[in-house]
Amino acid sequence: MGNSKPERLIDENGRRIDGRRPDELRPIKIEVGVLDKSDGSAYVEFGGTKVFAAVFGPREAHPKHLALPDRAILNCRYHMTSFSVEERKPLGMTRREVELSKVIREALETVTFLEEFPRASIDVYIEVIQADGGTRTTGLTAASLALADAGIPMADLIAAVAVGKVDGQLVLDLCDVEDKYGEADMPVAMAPRFNSIVLLQLNGRLTPSEFKKGLALAQKGISEIYKLQQEALKKRFSTSKPLEV
Repeated sequence: MGNSKPERLIDENGRRIDGRRPDELRPIKIEVGVLDKSDGSAYVEFGGTKVFAAVFGPREAHPKHLALPDRAILNCRYHMTSFSVEERKPLGMTRREVELSKVIREALETVTFLEEFPRASIDVYIEVIQADGGTRTTGLTAASLALADAGIPMADLIAAVAVGKVDGQLVLDLCDVEDKYGEADMPVAMAPRFNSIVLLQLNGRLTPSEFKKGLALAQKGISEIYKLQQEALKKRFSTSKPLEV
């Protein structure tokens, strides 16, 4: 697809640059319990975007003076590997990664029962190994699964997707080219059980009517992702060996 802007992002048949319809998600792959050395883990693919998430804890907070007497501290690190994008990313954390780490942590805190673990810390690591648009939403989707895999009590999973405006048309689950050259990008994350929005950002401009339609489109995608999350968790825990009597 290259770095230059394509002439059209949606063709005369209403198909997007990767052949999808406007309301269609990219192919999604979800696996839970993929990393042996962590307390919980998940791997999520949204098209060309590939993300690992790992959870360590609850464990004793270090340094001890940061511990909270009434709840656990949730630490979150969102990071893109240097080889995840076409132009090699510098090592270390960028300002964008620091910001997204905070945004993802705040979303996860809305569904996690941190008061169950006073004076403890729970550490969430999100590693983007390949980026093709929607890394924050894919990372958040993976992180909530990794927390569930670690046995951290949660009110609900979080499922997330971005909607955007491309060639004047609303589309679901933007790929990188659509994200770069579209008119708007709106990441949305929800706890679907409560129909509750836990993250919503908007880059670009949408009219009030477009915003409303975009939110409905995001909810449609999120309900599909949520089903896949539940299936992945069922598969993970149904394949555990039964206890021998």
